[in-house]
Amino acid sequence: MNKNFVEELKWRGMLQDIMPGTEELLTKEVVTGYIGFDPTSDSLGVGNMVQIMTLLHFQKAGHKPIALVGGATGMVGDPSGKSAERNLLDEATLNHNLNSQKKQLEKFLDFNCGANSAEIVNNYDWFKGFSFLEFIRDVGKHITVNYMMSKDSVKNRLENGMSFTEFSYQLVQGYDFYYLWKNKGIKLQMGGSDQWGNIVTGTELIRRKDGGEAFALTTPLIKKADGTKFGKTESGNVWLDRAKTSPYKFYQFWLNASDADTKTYIRIFTLFTKDEIEGLEAEHEKAPHLRVLQKALAKDITIRVHSEEDYNAAVEASQILFNGTIEDLGKLSEDLFLDIFDGVPQFDISKTDLQAGIPVIDLLADKTKVFPSKGEARKMIQGGGVALNKSRVEDLEMIVSANHLINNKYMLIQKGKKNYFVLKAI
Repeated sequence: MNKNFVEELKWRGMLQDIMPGTEELLTKEVVTGYIGFDPTSDSLGVGNMVQIMTLLHFQKAGHKPIALVGGATGMVGDPSGKSAERNLLDEATLNHNLNSQKKQLEKFLDFNCGANSAEIVNNYDWFKGFSFLEFIRDVGKHITVNYMMSKDSVKNRLENGMSFTEFSYQLVQGYDFYYLWKNKGIKLQMGGSDQWGNIVTGTELIRRKDGGEAFALTTPLIKKADGTKFGKTESGNVWLDRAKTSPYKFYQFWLNASDADTKTYIRIFTLFTKDEIEGLEAEHEKAPHLRVLQKALAKDITIRVHSEEDYNAAVEASQILFNGTIEDLGKLSEDLFLDIFDGVPQFDISKTDLQAGIPVIDLLADKTKVFPSKGEARKMIQGGGVALNKSRVEDLEMIVSANHLINNKYMLIQKGKKNYFVLKAI
């Protein structure tokens, strides 16, 4: 054993509930444990990172981690933490999602390290030949309706109605645990705290069906200090797939975290030791404006999820945004340029007009709507509040031409400190 897994989770703030006897089991033998992943998307999100890191710490403590991808349960839908029934997925979509998630999990866990190599299992493999009548005879009879209705995931939904499909979910997940205990020697299931009821149903099924013993632990659900949901931005979920969330935006998500949130995140999402984290926190306290903690967190997780090259590009792009020149902007790829300024107002401008030259006031107030009037544009320029391609506009008579285009296609207007506009030549 390399370290005590439960102690590791405790100091990192990653332990919510733990079944009696679990810690003793983990200290006396190599344990095979698993966590289930929801296959409703073809990418895992940063919310899933808590469970990925749990499996990673589990493996580093000398145990064997299993990631269960829910090919069968994805067709049903878990009611835990949900206020409405989930859309059911067809088999082709599920298989695509599962294969994509597998590739992401392989970035974190070691699948080739001997006895405690990670594995991925798919519960569709043991449910596909299981008939409904067999299931209710061999599984359903062991768990009472009273027991199932006592679970919060059921109680919270009864008022508004709950389908039999969702009601039966905990039995399906419970059978996963039973099957893995029986066939793969798995003694521990882990998951988020909203899964406690489903996990315990599995331990109960193992006890009632075969007189066996199994264990459970959960991690807390992460909430941001301001009470909003972790892993969400104005534009939606933060994904591990670069096609859904670019490395630049992924890096910015962590860099922009509050000090209070970063103290939580750096313990959960990095592999830094306790001493390293406390050292970074002490350094951060001396000069909070330098954002030492956020930078360390964003660097570590961006490199592990994407690559060092992506991290370096994200840092360079961030520096260009705040301190760059037109030459710096010209070095950015078109994709990265658009990524940085995604969501800012964009205006089309005629390339023919640019070749003839456009007075800057006309450009800002007539050809685009950066300013509502020429008077306001003039006043802002006189106050030093307008920049074209990161260069302050000082001449009211300036003529803007095609020579000002970045990569022969774009222009960047800045109004005040934070308001950006992208002009696209067409």
